Amino acid sequence: MLTGQLRQQVDKLWTTFWSGGLSNPLSVIEQITYLLFMRLLDEAHTSAENKARRTGKPPTRVVFGPKQQDLRWSALKQITDNRVLFERVKDKVFPFLRELGGEDSAYAEHMRDAIFMIPNPQLLRDVIDLVDELQIADRDAKGDLYEYMLSKLQTAGQNGQFRTPRHIIRMMVEMVEPSPADTVCDPACGTAGFLVGAAEYVQAHHKDALLDKKTRKHFDAAMFHGLDFDPTMLRIACMNMITHGIDQPQIVRTDTLSKEFGGDGEYTLVLANPPFKGSLDENSVAKSLTKAVKTKKTELLFVALILRVLATGGRAAVIVPDGVLFGSSTAHVAVRKLLVDGHKLDGVISMPSGVFKPYAGVSTAVLLFTKTDAGGTDKVFFYDMQADGFSLDDKRTPAPDKDDIPDVLASWRARNPKKPGKRTDKCFFVSLAEIRENKYDLSINRYKEAVHETVEHDSPKVIIARLKALDAELSKELRELEGML
Repeated sequence: MLTGQLRQQVDKLWTTFWSGGLSNPLSVIEQITYLLFMRLLDEAHTSAENKARRTGKPPTRVVFGPKQQDLRWSALKQITDNRVLFERVKDKVFPFLRELGGEDSAYAEHMRDAIFMIPNPQLLRDVIDLVDELQIADRDAKGDLYEYMLSKLQTAGQNGQFRTPRHIIRMMVEMVEPSPADTVCDPACGTAGFLVGAAEYVQAHHKDALLDKKTRKHFDAAMFHGLDFDPTMLRIACMNMITHGIDQPQIVRTDTLSKEFGGDGEYTLVLANPPFKGSLDENSVAKSLTKAVKTKKTELLFVALILRVLATGGRAAVIVPDGVLFGSSTAHVAVRKLLVDGHKLDGVISMPSGVFKPYAGVSTAVLLFTKTDAGGTDKVFFYDMQADGFSLDDKRTPAPDKDDIPDVLASWRARNPKKPGKRTDKCFFVSLAEIRENKYDLSINRYKEAVHETVEHDSPKVIIARLKALDAELSKELRELEGML
């Protein structure tokens, strides 16, 4: 979560934009993102230069050429004339950003419509100074910074588009363990939080593999696929990916539920938190999805979509609202039956309702499954996660003593279907037969047994004797009171 100091810096930056004449929240986020991106590009270039000096080898990630040194953040900060700074950013830096990655890159496509909207030189100077003060050396701080800025959007939470907290992303990524051989997709990527999380995992756990040229090329240009229909989010997603070391992310603008979208069997791993926005126009939805599950509800259609885009043997970790787990409609049951009977449902992690506050108090769960096209579900791992390390109110203050996530990960890694566990524990296995008997209900409360504390009571004779003694004592005191009167 964001520190108090960084939160105050962001608030001050936000206020400076508003008082400077830029009041549209989405525009403010875009402009802050561009400035952050300019700073992070310079830091990445400097890091590459320092590494090259240490190793004696040419730098591997050169961002600025010899004739572009005046476009670096470190150079812009040194300009004392605000008008010169304004003209440099507007006329040279922004065209440079639009062309970064090559004309045919996904980044260039999404940045083509990027507009420099800061209205005057003084405001640019003020916000550059404020962005420069942001303490974001920690990689988590960058993600939390985005989350906090996005929380300021008046539209946050509308259309079911809730931002996934960084620690939940990290939990899901660690459960599916991405490898350099994977092709990862998020079909509703937003700012690309899941893709960044997967990239960071691979960078941390497969450093040696990324030294191979072929593997590195796959990592840079073909491993990560983000799909969304919001052009602003896609621009932020591209910048987010590039600053995290992925040079040519495959970020594509498309409505993945529409008839026009293909992508069948292309990906080996899907990580997603699809929007839960209710119903769609059935005529706009791909027939292959409505054939698999006849519904207009997006949360059900996205499960069918993910199964469609996964390659056989591919795996997924997907956040769904609790209604998907126990809904009694024909479509709800059909989706669960498809997962359980048609493929291999590996796990259900029930999360507390406060995880998505302050956006919403919706209860959610993580479904983990493998596409097989031939069944394979045997025993399903269930975990009742009751705390995530933060308070479950709107403030979401850190509560490290209340965090089930380390145990979720440890239990998942050590899971053994031969040891099903007690139904009174936080985690246990449920057999395929029992799930079928319960009409494919996947809510943990259907299977978990409540722990009732045993309370021993005295026998009725003892209780009656105690009441008589109290009655006699009360009568005695009343007589004494009467005597005093």
